[in-house]
Amino acid sequence: MKKFYLILAALATMTALQAQTRESGTLEVGDYEGSTTVVEGSYWDSAPTTFYLAHTGSQIIYTPADLADLAELEDVKINKITYRFMNVGGYETMTRDVKLYIQSSTATAFEVVDNYRQFFEVDAASPILDYTANYELADTYGDDGELEFDLSAAPFAIEKGKGIIVTVVMDAQDDDNCLNSSFELQFYNSGLRHRAMTFTHNTVSFLDYMETEDFPKASAMLGCGTDVDLPVTKFDYTYEVVKETGIDDVHSARSTDGAYYNLLGQKFSAENLPAGIYIHNGKKFVK
Repeated sequence: MKKFYLILAALATMTALQAQTRESGTLEVGDYEGSTTVVEGSYWDSAPTTFYLAHTGSQIIYTPADLADLAELEDVKINKITYRFMNVGGYETMTRDVKLYIQSSTATAFEVVDNYRQFFEVDAASPILDYTANYELADTYGDDGELEFDLSAAPFAIEKGKGIIVTVVMDAQDDDNCLNSSFELQFYNSGLRHRAMTFTHNTVSFLDYMETEDFPKASAMLGCGTDVDLPVTKFDYTYEVVKETGIDDVHSARSTDGAYYNLLGQKFSAENLPAGIYIHNGKKFVK
C-alpha cells in the first residue's frame, strides 16, 4: 500500500542561522598621532616620498609582527594607507603621477648582497593604484600633513601569517617639477632600521631604474637611502564577521488548524469540500 506524506510546516528542530557582515577597523604601526621622530640625514632618506626631487621610489616592509593585530580576523582587506609628515617649508603645488604596489612577504629586512642592500622586484605593469594627484603643500605650510593612498576601489587582501611590502612610486610631470624650498619630513618609528629604502632622482624614475643593470642593488652613489626607519603608518581595513541570528516561533510539522488538506497540500474548508482523501487535524479523512 502506498503511503503519502504531506509537509505542512518547517522543521521544528531549526534553531539559528549565520549571517556574514563586514566591519571596519584602523591599525597604527607606531604612534601615528603622537610621533615626534622625523627623518634625519639626506633628503633621500625619506619614505614613502620626498617632493624635493622630481622622481622617487620607496619600498617599506611591514612584518607579520607589525600586522599581528589582524592575525585573528577573517578576510582582512586594506582599503587605505596613510602617512604623516611635517611640512617645514613647502609652499607650492606639486603634481605627481602615483603608482602603488603591494605584495605579501615574510621579509623582516632588506637583503644584503655583495655589500649592497637589495630592492624587491615588483610587477611594473600591475600597480594597485595608478593616478595623478596635485599636492597643495601651501595648505600644510609649517604644519603636519598626510599622504593618503585610497584602495577602496580595489582593497588588498592580507594573507594570514604574512606581512606586506608597499612600493610607492611618484613621478613629476617634468624633471623640473621639484620643490625649490625646504622639504617635508616624514615621521618615523625610531630605531626600526632597514625597514624602508628609497630611490631619488631628478631625471630617472624608479621604474626606469628597475630596467638598469644597477637594480636591485642600492647605494648612496645611486641616490638611494638604504638605512631608513619604518615610517609611522595608519591602515584602514575591513574584515568579515559571522553573526548568529535566532529563529523564533518555529511550529511543529503536525497541523491542527481545523482545515482540510488534500494530498497535494491544497487547503479546503469543510463547506466546499469535494470528494476525496484529506488530512484533517493530523489524521486521514475520506469523503
